[in-house]
Amino acid sequence: MSSDVQHIALLGATGSIGRSSLEVLKNLPDRFRVTYLTTHKNIDLLQQQIEEFHPRGVVVLDSWNASVIRKLVDNSVEVLAGEEGLLEIVRRDDVDIVISSLVGFAGLRPTVEAIRHGKDIALANKETLVVAGELIMSLVREHGVRLTPIDSEHSAILQCLRGEDLSNVAKLILTASGGPFLSTPKDRFASLTVEDALNHPNWKMGNKITIDSATLMNKGLEVIEAHWLFGLPAERIEVVIHPQSIIHSMVEFVDGSIKAQLGLPDMKIPIQYALTYPARSPMNGTRVDFPKLQTMTFFEPDRERFRCLQLAYDALETGGSAPAVLNAANEVAVHAFLEKKISFQQIPELIERALGKHTVRSRPELEDIIEVNHETRRYVESLVESTSVKNNTSR
Repeated sequence: MSSDVQHIALLGATGSIGRSSLEVLKNLPDRFRVTYLTTHKNIDLLQQQIEEFHPRGVVVLDSWNASVIRKLVDNSVEVLAGEEGLLEIVRRDDVDIVISSLVGFAGLRPTVEAIRHGKDIALANKETLVVAGELIMSLVREHGVRLTPIDSEHSAILQCLRGEDLSNVAKLILTASGGPFLSTPKDRFASLTVEDALNHPNWKMGNKITIDSATLMNKGLEVIEAHWLFGLPAERIEVVIHPQSIIHSMVEFVDGSIKAQLGLPDMKIPIQYALTYPARSPMNGTRVDFPKLQTMTFFEPDRERFRCLQLAYDALETGGSAPAVLNAANEVAVHAFLEKKISFQQIPELIERALGKHTVRSRPELEDIIEVNHETRRYVESLVESTSVKNNTSR
């Protein structure tokens, strides 16, 4: 639709990225209007968002909660339910941009549907590119839409590449905070608790992403995402531990020059950049005070201690359906850890077993990826249930 104001469908409005996105949109009322909001089941917060942003419609994935909120909101607000509701709103003509901040595999089908219907994508759901990068980027080219990353690392690389020829890039350098267990010996991993793992030193994120940060799987998924976004092979995508999280990522060029994008840890910056790209808009907030920083440190990640990072590189190297297996196994394992059914160190063990069992499918289509996802989930869930050691991670 053509208008000076761009209309937004925000998938995952009640999560951390969704809430930050709404803060950004609130400060840019002349450029954007919130048309649709979605949540899984947090209808209390969704109701507050409806009252503030007055969307035309909302989607609640949980059907019971959808029926509840229908009784709570004005008749002018359409209430849809389930995945079909997500697919319906991203097709509509009153949407220009879809912000996908859903967690995990759930973001794939709505993103595919949105691209097929000509919507630009602001992507915070890295799993979409992890499991279906080749398919997604092919659809982006076919339908002539713009896909802009929201992840701070990929936003940083995008900013560093402005005005540059990709042929002059030697490598991409993704920075990682190292999470809460940067200095924790591996022999203590078996006794780490859920509460320990959720205590991230720099960022406030949802539980799943926070655990991924603790295992460094989050960084592994970002390596795969960077491969598809920027077209570089795995051997030219490097991960560096940077505990202060001031440098969000870097690009090294063939002449030895390096560009870095810096800023305080604040997801509103990459969200706004994804929406206004390639322009910038003023934003209030605390700025980096370099004299107060005093030091910035960097370390090579230990891929033996943080096995998930190596497994992600391995899956990218294998290609085909392997990254979909990696993602599905990780989602089930992280959920099991959060439910205190397995120990922290069992997360990579389950993922490795799933990858070892899988027969790789080359160039998978959407239905192949969905099938692989289901098969892997069932397999890893069976491993979780059959494990003879139930770790008490709440000590």
